[in-house]
Amino acid sequence: MLNNIGITSNSIYRNISVSDLVEHALKNNEGKLSETGALVVHTGKYTGRSPKDRFIVRQKSVEDKINWGEVNIPIEEEVFDKLYNKVLTHLNSNKLYLFDGFVGALKDYRISVRVISEFASQALFANQLFIRPNKEELKTFNADYTVIAAPSFKANGKEDGINSEAFIIINFDKKIILIGGTQYSGEIKKSMFSLMNYLLPNKGVFPMHCSANIGEDGDTAVFFGLSGTGKTTLSADPERKLIGDDEHGWCNSGVFNFEGGCYAKAIKLSKEKEKEIYNAIKFGTILENVVLDENKSPDYDDDSLTENTRAAYPLQYIENIEESGMGGHPKTIIFLTADAFGVLPPISKLTKEAAMYHFMSGYTSKLAGTERGITEPKATFSACFGEPFMLMNPSVYAELLGEKIEKCGSEVYLINTGWSGGGYGTGERIKLSYTRAMVKAALEGKLKNVDYKEDSIFKLLVPVECPNVPKEILNPRNTWESVEEYETKARELARKFNENFKKFNNVPEYIVNAGPVLNDLPEKQYAIAVDTL
Repeated sequence: MLNNIGITSNSIYRNISVSDLVEHALKNNEGKLSETGALVVHTGKYTGRSPKDRFIVRQKSVEDKINWGEVNIPIEEEVFDKLYNKVLTHLNSNKLYLFDGFVGALKDYRISVRVISEFASQALFANQLFIRPNKEELKTFNADYTVIAAPSFKANGKEDGINSEAFIIINFDKKIILIGGTQYSGEIKKSMFSLMNYLLPNKGVFPMHCSANIGEDGDTAVFFGLSGTGKTTLSADPERKLIGDDEHGWCNSGVFNFEGGCYAKAIKLSKEKEKEIYNAIKFGTILENVVLDENKSPDYDDDSLTENTRAAYPLQYIENIEESGMGGHPKTIIFLTADAFGVLPPISKLTKEAAMYHFMSGYTSKLAGTERGITEPKATFSACFGEPFMLMNPSVYAELLGEKIEKCGSEVYLINTGWSGGGYGTGERIKLSYTRAMVKAALEGKLKNVDYKEDSIFKLLVPVECPNVPKEILNPRNTWESVEEYETKARELARKFNENFKKFNNVPEYIVNAGPVLNDLPEKQYAIAVDTL
């Protein structure tokens, strides 16, 4: 069955049940069960993605299409072949676990994927995160792409032509994704997302790093944002059906989920704040790097292993979901950012041009634990709110966004889930209850007819009122003790926006002009002269 890719192991378990996978994982000492029945796995030193170890094989078929650079790192085919052969030798002496399934709820655009791993827990992860085929689909299953995961195989870094013991390599010609040296299962998930981000634009489909849900009247909303900004939390709304929590496509018929499960952050998880996620952690769920207490109860506040603790579970574990994984054209688009400077408004409305600008900018703060080496929030720009997974030029995705907004009349809002009254360390994180109220107001159209004032620096349209949100926090200047300090920090962030945008080539002027503007007045005079909201 696997001879065509060089795998000859005589011990292969294909698409076995969830209970069998859990049993195998326990027998293999891959993890232990929590009191709720979830499989708790510790992934070793790799508790997040390792972006400097992700490579794409340089081939003629993709040479002119990939946005090569520090994010999409090229590697020669010879390097891939040597590592591939080493991994096969390693795997062929082990028992293997296979999962066959799909990525893409809409059959017109889905691809079939086979995940091969030496760990039962990773096969369980694939089973819970991707779309599971029925018995008839399994009979005729033929994989478009194959993911090979060998966590216990450690590369020799420079000697093997790569950077470390870990590697994630995409080979488009051979349709293989090779993963080794890391047990963090997010690499499996995000490799497939990267693949979709490359394949779909050529079909006129806009791939999105976003969550999506749908209201009772059929109104669809999408939430963009990097890990830790609140996509999963804010889209798991008891009043709306969840389409998916992370990856979607937007085609001519609407939005469709890429996945069949959720990969939610579990740090500081509580039943009071995130009931849907909390209740989804049961038998069949995988908890990554969550610490158990003496009673085998998960301690979600314990970050001794990482702040990037995760829960992987199928969508069916959420009570209120859209079973089809599909929705109509988004009525509301929400960009989520965790502003570590504390100067962006909690909510603002974006024109189409501003939406394209902020989409290409992808400003947020990397939160502790989502990548190796990040121990506290750090201001960053990640194009398309997911640059590590976007293989093509950001302008390709921005143009698709602009076309969809124009065609469907979607309203776009930028919501700051970060800090207010000061930056990280001095200000306070904006209350989740306020953020939920702002999202609710946007989704229900209650911000359409309110008055807006344009921020003098960021040119964002800030509402003067929002239901169930104190007026004084809508203008971030009001939350700082010193207006001058606010202006200094705001201008500092504005410069970062402008500097970052210089890396983009041939961007239409109407998009560039939608970004922040700086005044030439000295800092103190500027603070006095600005038209505060």
